[in-house]
Amino acid sequence: MLLHIPGLFAKDEVQRIRQALEQADWADGKVTAGFQSAKAKHNLQLPEGHPLAKEIGSAMLERLWKNPLFMSAALPHKVFPPLVNCYTAGGSFDFHIDNAVRQPKGSIERVRTDLSATLFFSEPEDYDGGELEIQDTYGTQRVKLPAGDMVLYPGTSLHKVNAVTRGARYASFFWTQSLVREDSQRALLFEMDGAIQQLTQDIPDHPSLIRLTGTYHNLLRRWVEV
Repeated sequence: MLLHIPGLFAKDEVQRIRQALEQADWADGKVTAGFQSAKAKHNLQLPEGHPLAKEIGSAMLERLWKNPLFMSAALPHKVFPPLVNCYTAGGSFDFHIDNAVRQPKGSIERVRTDLSATLFFSEPEDYDGGELEIQDTYGTQRVKLPAGDMVLYPGTSLHKVNAVTRGARYASFFWTQSLVREDSQRALLFEMDGAIQQLTQDIPDHPSLIRLTGTYHNLLRRWVEV
């Protein structure tokens, strides 16, 4: 399941973030890549623990935990602290699959990467190329969202970032360990939750709402891992 989550940051917030990123000291993006991925990765990245990356990451997570769409789709259990990268001057990241387990620097905590996410900080017209290409059961999806918007997709997906040939593509990325490991089960629960919410708005006193909500929670109870 690939999901577009709009408007996590307002345009004025994005502008302030982008101005700060333009003044930041960047490192080689290979530092957080696995052995195979490092061969394909050509970008810049704020080091883990960088004050600006931590500030941006904290603001992102604060918004995500309050975002009904993210909470319903991801059913988050743990989140790897968001990282920040920049693609410019031909920078790209060829096809790869993210590592199954990530460990934040200086932490004993490990995060299973059930879901990957990218939050865009550059407007599409500010750079050429830089599309996030994700291969799924419906073919290749090309993603290039407005600044402040985020895409959420399965961590099992083969994906790449096309070369940026003009301008700079600033973004944040992170991984989520879900309470429900299987993507197909999460997708079913997401669709069911959406139907329950719509029915609650349309016919709030419908007698089937209690039974339908109970079925949702019984399925969640069957599949959840805590």
